[in-house]
Amino acid sequence: MAVPKENIDIRAADNGAIAIHADWAGYESVLTPAALAFLTRLHRGFNNRRLDLLAARRERQAGYDAGGLPDFRQDTKAIRDGDWRVAPIPAALQDRRVEITGPVERKMIINALNSGAKVFMADFEDSSSPTFANQLVGQVNLRDAIDGSIGFTSPEGKQYTVRENPAVLVVRPRGWHLPERHVTVDGEIMAGALVDFGLYVFHNARALHQRDLGPYFYLPKLEAMEEAALWDDVMAVAEAELNLPTGTMKATVLIETLPAVFQMDEILHALRGRVVGLNCGRWDYIFSYLKTLRGHRDRLLPERGQVLMTVPFLKNYSELLIKTCHRRGAFAMGGMAAQIPIKGDDAANEAAMAKVRADKLREVKAGHDGTWVAHPALVPVAQDIFDEHMPTPNQLDVLRSDVHVTRDQLIEPCLGTISREGFENNIEVCLRYTAAWMDGLGCVPIHNLMEDAATAEIARAQLWQWLHHGGLEFPDHAPIDFALFDQILAAHTHRVGESDFPGAAHAAAAAALISTLTHADQLGDFLTLPAYEQLA
Repeated sequence: MAVPKENIDIRAADNGAIAIHADWAGYESVLTPAALAFLTRLHRGFNNRRLDLLAARRERQAGYDAGGLPDFRQDTKAIRDGDWRVAPIPAALQDRRVEITGPVERKMIINALNSGAKVFMADFEDSSSPTFANQLVGQVNLRDAIDGSIGFTSPEGKQYTVRENPAVLVVRPRGWHLPERHVTVDGEIMAGALVDFGLYVFHNARALHQRDLGPYFYLPKLEAMEEAALWDDVMAVAEAELNLPTGTMKATVLIETLPAVFQMDEILHALRGRVVGLNCGRWDYIFSYLKTLRGHRDRLLPERGQVLMTVPFLKNYSELLIKTCHRRGAFAMGGMAAQIPIKGDDAANEAAMAKVRADKLREVKAGHDGTWVAHPALVPVAQDIFDEHMPTPNQLDVLRSDVHVTRDQLIEPCLGTISREGFENNIEVCLRYTAAWMDGLGCVPIHNLMEDAATAEIARAQLWQWLHHGGLEFPDHAPIDFALFDQILAAHTHRVGESDFPGAAHAAAAAALISTLTHADQLGDFLTLPAYEQLA
């Protein structure tokens, strides 16, 4: 990955050099010499190990592409069979019945903290577009939220402040695979995860610890226990450097990759001194299913609207997560409701809310300890369901000993169809989201759903599979082929470019990228990696 050459500021740190390859004027309070020295030590201590783990991912994927299938590890059977539990969970995280997520934008942070949710996950990852300015502004916003000085005034003059008893703050840094090309150490690009984590804990960990509020984290995109162990070691070193007791930093891990579902016990064990739970990251999990099994024609999925949490492979994943977590004394968090309120159409809005209620009822009855929503208006909808069916703070006593899930049940594809509308919707969502992402927005409402990188990835991966495996048809027997894909993409590119949609000016660039990725012989690992090269 090329490093930008402009605006280079090189600072000495630990007898070496850390360089900032961007304009960071105004963020001197974030990128202090001491903070940059801290980042330098994190990079030197852990980047080689991170790169080795990413190489191991590629090796595993090559095995799947050659016909192999993911499975439970034989070398870790003793961990799965062992009688052990995670460390006690802090009081602030004992009740997580409703969590809200969103990007680290100032108004969003205030509204989320005031939403009535128990937890707010401030997101540097899938719902954020990682321009360097966005990442630094996010660090400022979180610091101000923690020290109590955050406020926001809208262009209309409306004042936003944080009320009493706000949601507990949990931060999601970027995944191990994502770079931060604007920061280099010894000429090497830093990991976005270490930049996000490092700046956040350096400036805020002591203040949060003094209030018994962590710091707390959500860890995304893990594929193996060794990747969890890397996070455990990063946090342990950070605690030592910041003079915090070992285990102060706590983590919830998103089980949002197919390989990870076969290592849930192992991931909990690797983080057993600081992990508090696992989360069903359903959208990324569906994407990972598609990506991991991209070479297996017998495991294609129907259009996204038919791949619900009630289909066997997702139901089995959810219930196995609950059983695994509760056996170890950890929380089992439910997944995201992507619906948002529909203004001006009461019937459509009620239908959307009914879907949310049904989804949350399924989760609480299955034994989940809490759930996610993407919009403040959905907090009371989800909370009413959990309050009615979970009068206690959590459901750790629901052990789900009735659940017995095999490897084949976790990778069983679901039946369904591919409609013209579903095919076209995938193209539109992928195009509009990518264009908005290139414009600096990572969380985009499209057709009354809150789309983020995960849902765009589902759309992209499905298009690639449907087109490259060949021979697929719509219900009317018309072929699904590249000619139709190119035609629909061109039409939507023109439409988006002429619209007032977010990122309209980037429609052509987004379309070119999507076309390249879709026509490529191999499904690319992540949309956000090549798109990042075009991000300011």
